[in-house]
Amino acid sequence: MKRVLGIGNALVDVLIKVENEDLLKDLNIRKGSMQLVDSEFKNMLLSKTMNLNNTRASGGSSANTINGMASLGVKTGYIGKIGNDETGEFFLSDLKNNNIETFVKRCSTETGIATVLITPDSERTFGTYLGASVELDANDIEDLMFRNYSLLHLEGYLLFNKELINKALMLAKTNNLIVSLDLASYNVVEANLDFIRDIITNYVDIVFANEEEAKAFTGKSAEAALDEIAGICDTAIVKIGKHGSLIKNNSKETRVSATPARVIDTTGAGDLYAAGFLYGFSKGLTMEKCGETGALLAGKVIEVIGAKIPSGTWSEIREMLKNQK
Repeated sequence: MKRVLGIGNALVDVLIKVENEDLLKDLNIRKGSMQLVDSEFKNMLLSKTMNLNNTRASGGSSANTINGMASLGVKTGYIGKIGNDETGEFFLSDLKNNNIETFVKRCSTETGIATVLITPDSERTFGTYLGASVELDANDIEDLMFRNYSLLHLEGYLLFNKELINKALMLAKTNNLIVSLDLASYNVVEANLDFIRDIITNYVDIVFANEEEAKAFTGKSAEAALDEIAGICDTAIVKIGKHGSLIKNNSKETRVSATPARVIDTTGAGDLYAAGFLYGFSKGLTMEKCGETGALLAGKVIEVIGAKIPSGTWSEIREMLKNQK
Protein backbone atom coordinates (compact mmCIF):
# COMPACT_ATOMS: atom_id res chain seq x y z
CA MET A 1 0.00 0.00 0.00
CA LYS A 2 1.30 3.46 -0.93
CA ARG A 3 2.22 5.96 1.80
CA VAL A 4 0.54 9.37 1.40
CA LEU A 5 1.84 12.81 2.40
CA GLY A 6 -0.47 15.83 2.58
CA ILE A 7 0.31 19.53 2.67
CA GLY A 8 -2.20 22.27 3.40
CA ASN A 9 -3.61 25.05 5.55
CA ALA A 10 -3.65 23.79 9.16
CA LEU A 11 -6.97 24.95 10.60
CA VAL A 12 -9.19 24.01 13.50
CA ASP A 13 -12.87 23.88 12.56
CA VAL A 14 -15.37 25.24 15.07
CA LEU A 15 -18.78 23.97 13.96
CA ILE A 16 -21.81 25.82 15.29
CA LYS A 17 -25.47 25.06 14.64
CA VAL A 18 -27.56 28.22 14.49
CA GLU A 19 -31.36 28.29 14.82
CA ASN A 20 -31.95 30.71 11.94
CA GLU A 21 -30.22 33.16 9.60
CA ASP A 22 -30.47 36.20 11.89
CA LEU A 23 -26.86 35.92 13.04
CA LEU A 24 -25.62 35.82 9.44
CA LYS A 25 -27.57 38.99 8.68
CA ASP A 26 -26.28 40.63 11.84
CA LEU A 27 -22.70 39.81 10.83
CA ASN A 28 -23.33 40.76 7.20
CA ILE A 29 -22.05 37.38 5.98
CA ARG A 30 -23.68 35.95 2.87
CA LYS A 31 -25.25 32.57 3.54
CA GLY A 32 -23.26 29.71 2.01
CA SER A 33 -20.15 31.81 1.45
CA MET A 34 -16.58 31.39 2.64
CA GLN A 35 -15.37 34.71 3.98
CA LEU A 36 -11.80 35.35 5.09
CA VAL A 37 -11.76 37.26 8.37
CA ASP A 38 -9.12 38.88 10.55
CA SER A 39 -8.32 37.99 14.17
CA GLU A 40 -10.63 40.69 15.56
CA PHE A 41 -13.64 39.49 13.54
CA LYS A 42 -12.85 35.87 14.41
CA ASN A 43 -12.86 36.68 18.13
CA MET A 44 -16.09 38.65 17.81
CA LEU A 45 -17.73 35.77 15.92
CA LEU A 46 -16.68 33.23 18.55
CA SER A 47 -17.88 35.56 21.31
CA LYS A 48 -21.32 35.94 19.72
CA THR A 49 -21.72 32.17 19.42
CA MET A 50 -20.12 31.04 22.68
CA ASN A 51 -23.47 30.00 24.18
CA LEU A 52 -24.45 27.88 21.18
CA ASN A 53 -23.65 24.18 20.87
CA ASN A 54 -20.39 23.70 19.03
CA THR A 55 -17.86 21.02 18.20
CA ARG A 56 -14.18 21.35 17.36
CA ALA A 57 -11.97 19.29 15.07
CA SER A 58 -8.72 19.63 13.16
CA GLY A 59 -9.52 20.80 9.68
CA GLY A 60 -8.28 22.20 6.41
CA SER A 61 -8.93 20.36 3.15
CA SER A 62 -5.73 18.32 2.94
CA ALA A 63 -5.76 17.50 6.67
CA ASN A 64 -9.32 16.17 6.31
CA THR A 65 -8.23 13.91 3.46
CA ILE A 66 -5.15 12.68 5.31
CA ASN A 67 -7.19 12.02 8.47
CA GLY A 68 -9.66 9.99 6.43
CA MET A 69 -6.94 7.86 4.88
CA ALA A 70 -5.24 7.32 8.24
CA SER A 71 -8.57 6.08 9.63
CA LEU A 72 -8.52 3.41 6.92
CA GLY A 73 -5.05 2.28 7.91
CA VAL A 74 -2.98 4.11 5.29
CA LYS A 75 0.44 5.32 6.46
CA THR A 76 0.20 9.09 6.20
CA GLY A 77 2.05 12.31 6.96
CA TYR A 78 1.09 15.99 7.05
CA ILE A 79 2.91 19.30 6.49
CA GLY A 80 1.41 22.53 7.84
CA LYS A 81 1.95 25.47 10.18
CA ILE A 82 0.34 26.31 13.55
CA GLY A 83 0.74 28.89 16.31
CA ASN A 84 2.21 28.45 19.79
CA ASP A 85 -1.24 28.23 21.38
CA GLU A 86 -3.79 25.78 22.74
CA THR A 87 -5.59 25.67 19.38
CA GLY A 88 -2.37 24.60 17.70
CA GLU A 89 -1.79 21.92 20.32
CA PHE A 90 -5.31 20.63 19.70
CA PHE A 91 -4.66 20.42 15.95
CA LEU A 92 -1.35 18.62 16.42
CA SER A 93 -2.72 16.16 18.98
CA ASP A 94 -5.65 15.33 16.72
CA LEU A 95 -3.24 14.28 13.95
CA LYS A 96 -0.93 12.33 16.24
CA ASN A 97 -3.85 10.50 17.85
CA ASN A 98 -4.71 9.21 14.37
CA ASN A 99 -1.15 7.92 13.85
CA ILE A 100 -0.28 10.61 11.29
CA GLU A 101 3.40 11.53 11.00
CA THR A 102 3.60 15.28 11.54
CA PHE A 103 5.91 17.80 9.89
CA VAL A 104 4.19 20.77 11.50
CA LYS A 105 6.02 24.06 11.92
CA ARG A 106 5.21 26.73 14.52
CA CYS A 107 5.18 30.52 14.56
CA SER A 108 4.04 33.37 16.83
CA THR A 109 0.81 33.99 14.89
CA GLU A 110 -2.41 32.41 16.22
CA THR A 111 -3.42 29.04 14.79
CA GLY A 112 -5.99 29.34 12.03
CA ILE A 113 -9.65 28.79 12.87
CA ALA A 114 -12.54 28.16 10.49
CA THR A 115 -15.81 29.07 12.19
CA VAL A 116 -18.59 27.19 10.41
CA LEU A 117 -22.16 28.37 10.94
CA ILE A 118 -24.67 25.66 10.01
CA THR A 119 -28.25 26.75 9.40
CA PRO A 120 -31.24 24.37 9.79
CA ASP A 121 -31.19 23.59 6.03
CA SER A 122 -27.63 22.16 6.46
CA GLU A 123 -26.07 25.05 4.53
CA ARG A 124 -22.57 25.99 5.74
CA THR A 125 -21.28 29.55 6.02
CA PHE A 126 -17.59 29.99 6.78
CA GLY A 127 -15.76 32.77 8.60
CA THR A 128 -12.16 31.65 8.11
CA TYR A 129 -9.21 33.14 9.95
CA LEU A 130 -6.16 31.65 8.24
CA GLY A 131 -3.71 32.77 10.90
CA ALA A 132 -0.47 30.80 11.10
CA SER A 133 -1.46 28.45 8.27
CA VAL A 134 -0.64 30.97 5.55
CA GLU A 135 2.84 31.55 6.96
CA LEU A 136 3.91 28.12 5.74
CA ASP A 137 6.47 28.87 3.04
CA ALA A 138 9.00 27.19 0.80
CA ASN A 139 11.71 27.41 3.47
CA ASP A 140 9.58 25.23 5.79
CA ILE A 141 9.66 22.16 3.56
CA GLU A 142 12.67 19.97 2.83
CA ASP A 143 13.64 16.81 1.04
CA LEU A 144 13.61 14.51 4.07
CA MET A 145 9.87 15.12 4.57
CA PHE A 146 9.15 13.47 1.21
CA ARG A 147 11.29 10.40 1.69
CA ASN A 148 9.45 7.15 2.39
CA TYR A 149 6.26 8.48 0.76
CA SER A 150 4.89 7.56 -2.63
CA LEU A 151 2.07 10.09 -3.12
CA LEU A 152 1.72 13.80 -2.33
CA HIS A 153 -1.76 15.30 -1.91
CA LEU A 154 -2.14 19.07 -2.34
CA GLU A 155 -5.12 21.29 -1.56
CA GLY A 156 -6.03 24.05 -3.98
CA TYR A 157 -6.14 26.68 -1.25
CA LEU A 158 -2.31 26.68 -1.35
CA LEU A 159 -2.22 27.75 -5.00
CA PHE A 160 -1.80 31.42 -4.09
CA ASN A 161 1.59 30.51 -2.61
CA LYS A 162 3.30 29.63 -5.88
CA GLU A 163 6.81 29.43 -4.43
CA LEU A 164 5.66 26.87 -1.86
CA ILE A 165 3.75 24.83 -4.45
CA ASN A 166 6.65 24.83 -6.90
CA LYS A 167 9.11 23.60 -4.27
CA ALA A 168 6.70 20.90 -3.05
CA LEU A 169 6.21 19.68 -6.62
CA MET A 170 9.95 19.69 -7.30
CA LEU A 171 10.66 17.67 -4.14
CA ALA A 172 7.81 15.29 -4.92
CA LYS A 173 9.11 14.53 -8.37
CA THR A 174 12.74 14.32 -7.20
CA ASN A 175 11.57 11.61 -4.79
CA ASN A 176 9.36 9.92 -7.43
CA LEU A 177 6.05 10.70 -5.73
CA ILE A 178 2.74 10.62 -7.57
CA VAL A 179 0.96 13.99 -7.11
CA SER A 180 -2.76 14.56 -6.56
CA LEU A 181 -4.42 17.98 -6.46
CA ASP A 182 -7.86 18.96 -5.18
CA LEU A 183 -8.87 22.22 -6.88
CA ALA A 184 -10.75 23.21 -3.68
CA SER A 185 -12.83 26.21 -4.80
CA TYR A 186 -13.97 27.79 -8.06
CA ASN A 187 -12.73 31.24 -7.03
CA VAL A 188 -9.27 29.80 -6.33
CA VAL A 189 -9.31 28.28 -9.81
CA GLU A 190 -10.42 31.51 -11.48
CA ALA A 191 -7.58 33.42 -9.81
CA ASN A 192 -4.88 30.93 -10.80
CA LEU A 193 -5.88 29.55 -14.21
CA ASP A 194 -2.52 29.71 -15.99
CA PHE A 195 -0.57 28.44 -12.98
CA ILE A 196 -2.96 25.52 -12.45
CA ARG A 197 -2.79 24.50 -16.10
CA ASP A 198 1.00 24.63 -15.99
CA ILE A 199 1.42 22.48 -12.87
CA ILE A 200 -1.19 19.93 -13.94
CA THR A 201 0.46 19.58 -17.33
CA ASN A 202 3.96 19.21 -15.90
CA TYR A 203 3.63 17.71 -12.41
CA VAL A 204 0.16 16.60 -11.31
CA ASP A 205 -1.05 13.04 -11.94
CA ILE A 206 -4.50 13.04 -10.30
CA VAL A 207 -6.95 15.98 -10.28
CA PHE A 208 -10.11 16.26 -8.17
CA ALA A 209 -12.71 18.90 -9.06
CA ASN A 210 -16.40 19.49 -8.50
CA GLU A 211 -18.65 20.80 -11.28
CA GLU A 212 -18.09 24.47 -10.42
CA GLU A 213 -14.31 24.09 -10.22
CA ALA A 214 -14.18 22.08 -13.44
CA LYS A 215 -16.23 24.73 -15.24
CA ALA A 216 -14.06 27.53 -13.83
CA PHE A 217 -10.97 25.75 -15.15
CA THR A 218 -12.25 24.74 -18.59
CA GLY A 219 -15.39 26.79 -19.23
CA LYS A 220 -17.17 23.53 -19.99
CA SER A 221 -19.84 21.29 -18.48
CA ALA A 222 -18.87 18.26 -16.39
CA GLU A 223 -18.27 15.62 -19.09
CA ALA A 224 -16.48 17.96 -21.49
CA ALA A 225 -14.42 19.35 -18.60
CA LEU A 226 -13.50 15.80 -17.58
CA ASP A 227 -12.16 15.14 -21.08
CA GLU A 228 -10.11 18.32 -21.12
CA ILE A 229 -8.57 17.78 -17.68
CA ALA A 230 -7.82 14.12 -18.45
CA GLY A 231 -5.99 15.34 -21.54
CA ILE A 232 -3.28 16.95 -19.39
CA CYS A 233 -2.98 14.47 -16.49
CA ASP A 234 -3.23 10.73 -15.90
CA THR A 235 -6.49 10.69 -13.93
CA ALA A 236 -9.28 13.26 -13.73
CA ILE A 237 -12.23 13.15 -11.34
CA VAL A 238 -15.22 15.48 -11.59
CA LYS A 239 -17.71 15.20 -8.72
CA ILE A 240 -21.30 15.94 -9.68
CA GLY A 241 -23.04 15.99 -6.28
CA LYS A 242 -26.04 13.72 -5.87
CA HIS A 243 -25.38 12.36 -9.37
CA GLY A 244 -22.08 10.84 -8.27
CA SER A 245 -18.74 11.31 -9.99
CA LEU A 246 -17.03 10.96 -13.35
CA ILE A 247 -13.54 9.47 -13.60
CA LYS A 248 -11.28 9.30 -16.64
CA ASN A 249 -8.03 7.37 -16.69
CA ASN A 250 -6.07 6.21 -19.75
CA SER A 251 -8.91 7.29 -22.06
CA LYS A 252 -11.43 5.14 -20.16
CA GLU A 253 -14.36 6.91 -18.52
CA THR A 254 -16.07 5.53 -15.43
CA ARG A 255 -19.29 6.82 -13.86
CA VAL A 256 -19.85 6.17 -10.15
CA SER A 257 -23.15 6.73 -8.35
CA ALA A 258 -23.39 8.70 -5.11
CA THR A 259 -23.94 6.72 -1.92
CA PRO A 260 -27.49 7.29 -0.59
CA ALA A 261 -27.31 9.40 2.56
CA ARG A 262 -29.39 11.54 4.91
CA VAL A 263 -27.77 14.94 4.50
CA ILE A 264 -27.02 16.77 7.74
CA ASP A 265 -23.96 18.84 6.80
CA THR A 266 -21.90 18.71 3.59
CA THR A 267 -18.68 19.89 5.27
CA GLY A 268 -15.77 17.71 4.13
CA ALA A 269 -17.64 15.73 1.48
CA GLY A 270 -15.09 16.47 -1.22
CA ASP A 271 -12.15 15.93 1.13
CA LEU A 272 -13.45 12.54 2.24
CA TYR A 273 -14.22 11.55 -1.36
CA ALA A 274 -10.54 12.20 -2.10
CA ALA A 275 -9.58 10.13 0.96
CA GLY A 276 -11.62 7.16 -0.24
CA PHE A 277 -10.43 7.43 -3.83
CA LEU A 278 -6.76 7.69 -2.84
CA TYR A 279 -7.18 4.80 -0.40
CA GLY A 280 -8.36 2.64 -3.29
CA PHE A 281 -5.60 3.99 -5.50
CA SER A 282 -2.99 3.21 -2.85
CA LYS A 283 -4.17 -0.42 -2.91
CA GLY A 284 -4.10 -0.64 -6.70
CA LEU A 285 -7.88 -1.00 -7.06
CA THR A 286 -9.80 -0.26 -10.26
CA MET A 287 -11.00 3.27 -10.96
CA GLU A 288 -14.55 2.10 -10.30
CA LYS A 289 -13.64 0.73 -6.88
CA CYS A 290 -11.66 3.89 -6.07
CA GLY A 291 -14.67 6.03 -6.95
CA GLU A 292 -17.07 3.82 -5.01
CA THR A 293 -14.88 4.07 -1.91
CA GLY A 294 -14.75 7.83 -2.32
CA ALA A 295 -18.54 7.95 -2.64
CA LEU A 296 -18.93 5.78 0.45
CA LEU A 297 -16.83 8.09 2.63
CA ALA A 298 -18.49 11.22 1.22
CA GLY A 299 -21.90 9.70 1.95
CA LYS A 300 -20.96 8.90 5.54
CA VAL A 301 -19.48 12.31 6.36
CA ILE A 302 -22.51 14.29 5.17
CA GLU A 303 -24.64 12.42 7.71
CA VAL A 304 -22.82 14.09 10.62
CA ILE A 305 -21.85 17.61 11.66
CA GLY A 306 -18.35 18.48 10.47
CA ALA A 307 -15.67 16.74 8.44
CA LYS A 308 -14.99 13.93 10.93
CA ILE A 309 -16.66 10.54 10.64
CA PRO A 310 -17.34 9.00 14.11
CA SER A 311 -15.06 6.16 15.23
CA GLY A 312 -17.95 3.67 15.31
CA THR A 313 -18.80 4.44 11.70
CA TRP A 314 -15.13 4.03 10.73
CA SER A 315 -15.28 0.52 12.20
CA GLU A 316 -18.26 -0.25 9.97
CA ILE A 317 -16.49 1.22 6.93
CA ARG A 318 -13.33 -0.79 7.52
CA GLU A 319 -15.41 -3.96 7.82
CA MET A 320 -17.18 -3.14 4.54
CA LEU A 321 -13.85 -2.59 2.78
CA LYS A 322 -11.99 -5.51 4.37
CA ASN A 323 -12.35 -7.87 1.42
CA GLN A 324 -12.31 -5.19 -1.28
CA LYS A 325 -10.37 -6.18 -4.40
